[in-house]
Amino acid sequence: GTRTPPSYGREACRALVRPVAAARIPIISGLALGIDTEAHITTLSEQGSTLAVLGSGLHRNVLYPASNKRLADEIINKGGALISEFPITFKASQWTFPLRNRIIAGLASAVLVVEAREKSGTRITARYAAEYNRDVLTVPGSIFSTNSWTPHFLIKEGATPVTSADDIFEALGVSKTYPETE
Repeated sequence: GTRTPPSYGREACRALVRPVAAARIPIISGLALGIDTEAHITTLSEQGSTLAVLGSGLHRNVLYPASNKRLADEIINKGGALISEFPITFKASQWTFPLRNRIIAGLASAVLVVEAREKSGTRITARYAAEYNRDVLTVPGSIFSTNSWTPHFLIKEGATPVTSADDIFEALGVSKTYPETE
């Protein structure tokens, strides 16, 4: 999702990820600022498993974004993983993120888009997911928000609208006998 989500995007992410993580379904994201960060933090708060696919190498001096180094440490310390196809000291570049996004789509059973503008790496991830025959799920948003452009576009293209975690469980074919969260 977007790197600059308003409260709606953050709240939607937490509300949807929390029960999925509590059901012990791993959450895969890109460690980016915004929705990715929210997804990782929410998963960890539920003692869930999360995997971060990086657009940089794994060395702390190049880990991107640098502001998420503590989050990266917490992911590792709580049994999650950081992965990268790049050499360990490789610095992120604009072209490395679409490559990262294809890995996210390839590892995932489904891709959830919370918010994203028209020009967004999230849209690239959704495209790869569709090419890999993964479910593409998306959160409808306000018609007045630029962050709703990609979700609404994806719905027009056949993505599944998500308004509750039950929609995610249904798409994944998971029983509703998951732990309740508050």
